[in-house]
Amino acid sequence: MKTGLIFDMDGTLWDSSENVALSWTEKVRALGYERPDITRQDIMGVMGLTMDRIADILFGDLPKKERMELLEKCCYYENVYLLAHGGVLYPDLEKTLGRLKKKYPLYIVSNCQSGYIEAFLEHYGFGKYFEDIECYGNNLKEKGDNIALLAKRNKLEKAYYIGDIQGDYDAAAKAGCGFIHASYGFGKIKQKVPKLGKFSELPELLDTL
Repeated sequence: MKTGLIFDMDGTLWDSSENVALSWTEKVRALGYERPDITRQDIMGVMGLTMDRIADILFGDLPKKERMELLEKCCYYENVYLLAHGGVLYPDLEKTLGRLKKKYPLYIVSNCQSGYIEAFLEHYGFGKYFEDIECYGNNLKEKGDNIALLAKRNKLEKAYYIGDIQGDYDAAAKAGCGFIHASYGFGKIKQKVPKLGKFSELPELLDTL
């Protein structure tokens, strides 16, 4: 049976919130907007949401067209910034990915913009660990749809989605795959699910499922 591991990004593989906030503040200033700094807390509050929802929350005082255009420019600059600077990886991430890849094909599905996952993979040289990726920015599909799409595309007979917030659990349930909670991340899960206290515990946890 082909069993795949599909990962969320933010709060699961890394925490990019500080550098995302810095890059967005820089871009907003460069475009001439007089607005308060975008903070790490602002970014953490919207991580995991689709891009249109993020625009509504952070730039909701602007007309719809303008807020989406501003968000697009921020996201493009964010990709450039993260490609150069990276984020904060969770402890033992690469070592654990190497262990996992010996037994499972690995994938990433995120609600991010196009280019975000690629910036992560290129900055750290992690492309060698992952077979396929998908995101909201590529096709405007919700995370549950993209998990199902990726699983079908890669002929997975069984899959686990590893994420940190309730929306990740809901997406996995919609896609019909298992879920593992990265409890060290940004959120809590209402349902009783397998739980990771740290990323490096994942190989051993999978052996028990």
